[in-house]
Amino acid sequence: MKKQAFTNMVIAQSGGPSMVINQSLVGAVLAARAKKVGTKIGKILGARHGIAGILGRDYVDLRKVDGKKLLAIAATPSSALGSCRLKPTAEDCRKIFEEFKRLKVGYFFYIGGNDSADAARIVAEEAEKDGYPLVCYHIPKTIDNDLRSCDHTPGFASAVRFVASALKGDDLDNRALGGVKIDVIMGRDAGFLTAGAALARAHRDDGPHLLYFPERPFSEETFVADVQATMKKFGRCVIAVSEGIKDETGASIGAKFAGGEKDSHGNVQMSGTGALGDYLSRVVKEKAGVKRVRADTFGYLQRSFPGVASKVDQKEARTAGAAAVKAALAGQLTKGTIAIVRKPGKKYAVAFEPQPVANAAKYTRSLPDAYIAANGHDVTKAFLDYARPLVGELPACEIL
Repeated sequence: MKKQAFTNMVIAQSGGPSMVINQSLVGAVLAARAKKVGTKIGKILGARHGIAGILGRDYVDLRKVDGKKLLAIAATPSSALGSCRLKPTAEDCRKIFEEFKRLKVGYFFYIGGNDSADAARIVAEEAEKDGYPLVCYHIPKTIDNDLRSCDHTPGFASAVRFVASALKGDDLDNRALGGVKIDVIMGRDAGFLTAGAALARAHRDDGPHLLYFPERPFSEETFVADVQATMKKFGRCVIAVSEGIKDETGASIGAKFAGGEKDSHGNVQMSGTGALGDYLSRVVKEKAGVKRVRADTFGYLQRSFPGVASKVDQKEARTAGAAAVKAALAGQLTKGTIAIVRKPGKKYAVAFEPQPVANAAKYTRSLPDAYIAANGHDVTKAFLDYARPLVGELPACEIL
């Protein structure tokens, strides 16, 4: 790649916030501010609320934020720059590119999921058509853990720590009072977070006793039989269920009861409603014959809860942000993403590899079959081995 004619930089955050997305932001900013020989970054502009901020010319000068404050922001959940759910049109991307020309921007970094990766790709392609030397890098983020380019994504492990810790508490509560407890967990199309609830177990009869994923068809009849069998075995039942469970036809069950509100990507909003939990509670009461049934929808609490972030997640999110800037300055790719790749071997280790942004764009992955138990409502040891190094030790609880 030829030397950049313009060295100003824009960085933005997109999609659902997470507990470690600011680690990626700060990792990128600190790398861009580092004084090294070779290509240097000029202005470092943070666009407020993702691409909406670029279109609205709303920026923060991140060179003026002192290092102490940056480190405090890194440890703070949610998106410090603000976020958006705006799905850019081709015309939006052309306007973004024109804005970059106005600001003499040579580097663009977008922190987010697969739609954010696709937006970065389109902007880079528009610049390429015009012969403008723009380097665009996607920095991975999603608690759903569904990017195809990564072994796991920043934000996932911290959300699992919240989910597993909450399930530990719910299981203790259920031990004391009995009945059935249902927890609805984020995951429209991928069951990784719900699978992570299994990490809550420490004793033979610990919950969650049943887990349900979008990757397996959900049947009322099977669900009722599972609950009845668990009640017979343990005298109680704790359930973790993905918000995106689907029936035999592939239709979202939660969407039927959610009221029809959609985001800009056409997805029915489910995390802001307790409709799925209410429906499952009715099924258990009416068909399984259980009197005491309670349900909670974890919703947005899973994304930005202070104090429970995974240390591994924090470190890797920071490193991913820095890796994107270093790869961009090294001229390795003009349209890139940072892939987190797990190294082989018994000891947990990862590498941060620049890859073509298309590897992260548009398409997502699901919870692999190898991680789902044959009965369809539990996980395998392979999943537990995959997730434990990411999440770390959970609070220890004892029972009589």
